[in-house]
Amino acid sequence: MTAETQIRQATPRDIEVVSDILKEAAGWLQQANMPLWQETELQPASIAADVHAGLFFLAEHSGNPAGTVKFQLEDPLFWPDVPPQEAAYIHRLAICRAYAGTGLSTTLLNWAAERTQTLGFRYLRLDCVAARPRLRAVYERFGFEHHSDRQVGPYFVSRYQYDVTKTPIGAPV
Repeated sequence: MTAETQIRQATPRDIEVVSDILKEAAGWLQQANMPLWQETELQPASIAADVHAGLFFLAEHSGNPAGTVKFQLEDPLFWPDVPPQEAAYIHRLAICRAYAGTGLSTTLLNWAAERTQTLGFRYLRLDCVAARPRLRAVYERFGFEHHSDRQVGPYFVSRYQYDVTKTPIGAPV
């Protein structure tokens, strides 16, 4: 992506936009026989509290919504067994189909890693469905290292971490 891409915190007026990006990504994944999120999890009412809490960020390209990511400073659901205050966590990374293949995922991952470093945390962490080797490979190419696998409710996930103090930020995906 180019300098025309900006990442900013989503505001309450962006709830529909964030929801639409997430639903578009979920629909595409469903059509590709790789379902990920439940439709009910992506409705404006379901994400509104997180948007109001400042957890969602929007990537805009030339002023148009292009992607979103949820960035949080704790994750007791997926990472209850790690020390507090050592990591930031990302969830719900989604790119509008019009921007697929443009490097926007890498831009968002770089942004999250830089933000994590700026906040003084050692790791940026995420999880993904363990049975998704292509998605796992994307994170591994970026520099994330497999931490562990864990059953979380109905999901069996692989957990990854990226050491922002040792790994150069800006790895190509």
